[in-house]
Amino acid sequence: RSKNGKILEGHIALFEEAPSNPGILGGSSSDFSKWKRKSIVTLALTFLTSSQAILIVWSKRAGKYEYSVTTANFLVETLKCALSVAALIRIWGNEGVTEDNRLSTTLDEVSVYPIPAALYLIKNLLQYYIFAYVDAPGYQILKNLNIISTGVLYRIILKKKLSEIQWAAFVLLCAGCTTAQLNPSSDHVLQTPFQGWVMAVVMALLSGFAGVYTEVAIIKKRPSRNINVQNFWLYVFGMVFNAIAILVQDFDAVVNKGFFHGYSFITTLMILNHALSGIAVSMVMKYADNIVKVYATSVAMLLTAVVSVFLFGFHLSLAFFLGSIVVSVSVYLHSIGKLQRDIEKEVIVR
Repeated sequence: RSKNGKILEGHIALFEEAPSNPGILGGSSSDFSKWKRKSIVTLALTFLTSSQAILIVWSKRAGKYEYSVTTANFLVETLKCALSVAALIRIWGNEGVTEDNRLSTTLDEVSVYPIPAALYLIKNLLQYYIFAYVDAPGYQILKNLNIISTGVLYRIILKKKLSEIQWAAFVLLCAGCTTAQLNPSSDHVLQTPFQGWVMAVVMALLSGFAGVYTEVAIIKKRPSRNINVQNFWLYVFGMVFNAIAILVQDFDAVVNKGFFHGYSFITTLMILNHALSGIAVSMVMKYADNIVKVYATSVAMLLTAVVSVFLFGFHLSLAFFLGSIVVSVSVYLHSIGKLQRDIEKEVIVR
C-alpha cells in the first residue's frame, strides 16, 4: 500500500509487490504476470465473498448456533491480529524497523482505536443474528446498503461531495434491494421481515460510522503509519471487546461446556473465511482495481443464491434475479461515480 493508504476493517497488507525489472522481464511476460495475479485475486475474493454467508448459515444446527458466536468472533479477531504481525515481521525483514512500522505507540495514538473496535464488534455480532430473519442470498443483497450509509456519512461528516452518478446509484441500490426481496407467492410483500431490514440498516450505519471515524481519527492523524500496525491495534481492541462480550453473554456456557463447544469443521472454515477475506481485499487494493471488487460482489450474489438452492432449498425467483442485476449495476455506477469525482478533484487541484 502507499503511505497514505486507508485502513479498512479486516484489510491486511500481507503481500508486498516485488519491483519489476524490465531488463530481465519482457513486456509480454510482465503483462501476463499481472493478468495472472489479477485473475487469482479476483477468483479468491469472489469465492470468499460468496461463501461467507453460506458458511454462517451452514454452521447452524436445527436453526441455532450450537457454538458461542462471541468466541467465534474472538477467534476471527485473534487470527487477523496474528496475520498483521506476520505481515509486519516480513516488512521488518525487508525494510527494517522504522518509526512508521514499529508496534510501539503512545497513549494518545492508541486511544482512538476503542471506538471503531466497539462499532465493529456490534456489527460483526449482528452478522450472526440477522440470519434469524434473512437467508444467505438476501444477506448478500442487503449488506450492499453499507455503500449508501458510508457515502451519506462521508458527505455529512467529512463534507465530501458525491457525484450525480453516485446519488443515482444509491437510488438504484435501494430499488434493487427491494426488488430482490419481493415475495409474490405470499401475503407479505417482502420476504425479509421488518426486523431483518432494521438489522441490515443498523449494520450498514455501524460500518459507515466506523469507516468515517477511522479516516478522521486514525488515517488523517498519522497518514504515514503502516496499515498493519493500525490493523494490529484495531484487532487488539477487538479481541478485548470480544473477551468482554464472552464474559457478559456466554460466560456460563464457556465455563461449563468449554470454549470450543459446538464447533464443527464448517465453523472452522467460517472463521478462516472471515479472516482471509481481509487479505483478499487488501490484495485487490494493491494488485487489481475497484472494478474487481464490483465484479466479485456481483458474482458473489448470484453464486450465493445458486449454492443456496442446493444446500438450503432456496427459491431463485425472477424478482431476486432482477434485483441482483439492479444492485450489481448500482455498485458499478457508484464505483464509476467515485472515479469521476476523484478525476474532477485532481483536475481542480492542478
